Amino acid sequence: MSMESVAWGQMYRSMNAPKSGPRGERGSILRRMARFARPYRGRIAVFLVASVAAAVLTVLTPLLAGRVVNAITEGRAAGVVVTLAVIIAVIAVADAGLDMLTRWLSSSIGEGLIYDLRRAVFDHVQRMPVAFFTRTRTGALVSRLNNDVIGAQRAFSDTLAGVVSNIVTLALTLVAMFWLSWQVTLLALILLPVFVLPARRMSRRMGALSREAAEYNAQMSTQMTERFSAPGATLIKLFGRPESESRDFAARAVNVRDIGVRRSMAQGYFVTALTLVSSLALALVYGLGGFLAVHHHLNAGAVVALALLLTRMYAPLTALANARVEITSAMVSFERVFEILDLTPLIDDAPDARTAPSGAAGMEFDHVSFAYPSADKVSLASLEEVATLDTRGGEQVIHDVSFRVEPGKMVALVGSSGAGKSTIAQLATRLYDVDSGSIMLGDTDIRQITGESLHRTVGLVTQDGHLFHDTVRGNLTLAAPEATDTQIWDALGRARLDELVGSLPDGLDTVVGERGYRLSGGERQRLTIARLLLASPSVVILDEATAHLDSTSEAAVQEALAEALAGRTSIVIAHRLSTIRAADEILVIEDGRVAERGSHLTLLAADGRYAQLYRTQFADERPVAATADCSCR
Repeated sequence: MSMESVAWGQMYRSMNAPKSGPRGERGSILRRMARFARPYRGRIAVFLVASVAAAVLTVLTPLLAGRVVNAITEGRAAGVVVTLAVIIAVIAVADAGLDMLTRWLSSSIGEGLIYDLRRAVFDHVQRMPVAFFTRTRTGALVSRLNNDVIGAQRAFSDTLAGVVSNIVTLALTLVAMFWLSWQVTLLALILLPVFVLPARRMSRRMGALSREAAEYNAQMSTQMTERFSAPGATLIKLFGRPESESRDFAARAVNVRDIGVRRSMAQGYFVTALTLVSSLALALVYGLGGFLAVHHHLNAGAVVALALLLTRMYAPLTALANARVEITSAMVSFERVFEILDLTPLIDDAPDARTAPSGAAGMEFDHVSFAYPSADKVSLASLEEVATLDTRGGEQVIHDVSFRVEPGKMVALVGSSGAGKSTIAQLATRLYDVDSGSIMLGDTDIRQITGESLHRTVGLVTQDGHLFHDTVRGNLTLAAPEATDTQIWDALGRARLDELVGSLPDGLDTVVGERGYRLSGGERQRLTIARLLLASPSVVILDEATAHLDSTSEAAVQEALAEALAGRTSIVIAHRLSTIRAADEILVIEDGRVAERGSHLTLLAADGRYAQLYRTQFADERPVAATADCSCR
């Protein structure tokens, strides 16, 4: 694992604070938000100073406007009015400059936080075991990485600016208004409770609506992610009914639409009510202020200044009331992001993990047993529970399996479908951890080896030959990012795929399509073998790499496999027994147990389960044919 990954991992763990009740939970979220904002504290400080300065300028303008009115009504020299107008203009220019500065700082801080949060979530999810991805909705994860991260970012880029500047503006406005006329100010504040009381209720309501909206968006995103993938689209076209899919999507989209309308209307009613109260308060100021001015208890400039200041007061109050709602929504987003970061991977590097042994190494299964989680646990698990599901209550699929593969030798696994062969392959690569027993690479338990070095040392080729929607080069260099074109072409040649790639329109830069759908099954499998050759692991595991290929494709893949297995320790899972006759040892796996073991001829002579499987596949062959060499050796 790289030092950078370790640093990110330490940051995640440092943010996992215990929670105790609603208040404790909110305090924990705020502290963790502050930790994410820590790298930007310098820019945040400048941002806050600029916001305060902008608030001061906001209050100065109404006071100067009142001075202009007084200068006119008192018959002052025109130069005084002009001077005041120039000062107001300078303040406007300065305010515009500060506005641009705060916008840049807000955007800089906000986008930086989006990057940090997305990086944190993405890196943390990558650390989760394969079992997590087999049980979790992809759309739900994507929604948290996109929608919730952006919602959390708004707390800093949008809300922070409004809260700081509006609090300062409100305080300065109240001071200025009391200085001008305490009677008018008190009257204007009579309606203040109308702002405060609904704000608390509205914030709770908007928080609930925000969480509900996030769930609906995740459901819609999940359907789109699954149906818009090439396999999903193919499945729907072959077996699905477009009308039914459309209705399902429409139902989810309606939920998103309706919750959006409800959120908009709830906030709209609130803002409209506050605006109405602000207008009524302005009428009170004009009424009382005008009355006092007529009776010479207040000058005209003060009335104008008070009216302008009142708009400066109720506008921040409205904004702060909305900010409470926005903060509540942002807290929901942060909470959902932190739910991901709080997931503890069941499979992780041990504190004292070491790198995998270099050079040729054997692999040994020592009394290994394993069970998957029970189906009812998986179906009922929430996102948080999915990450921590244990195997208690699950059906055991591997029972006390022991065998050893000597360095440079081949052990083959055969047996009925569902016997546990692929599970053994996944345990060998530590995609799952054993429940009991151990798996040794050389003389080291694989649980004491770093995941990165283990996967460099142990390579797995599965039967589906998965490829990303990327170029040939991109799919190959996933295994060796620093590989040169010469090394790539060498791997393609050894995989018997160089001529095909050379004939493609853009050669190595040809996009193969999602899951490699632009290639045939045999071509996809040979490309995954080329990727394995480029990675050059010392231990190779083949999980029925030719199971779904026709005879012509199988022959080409077998030639490529001969290159992949040459001189390497290998575990070969095969359905077609013709591919493993020359293995150094063959294990017959039945019901998660080693039912038989031995060489090809020994097992035939024993006339047990292996012989039965062999006769089923080669009913017309005589036993002498069993002496043929495996084409992948």
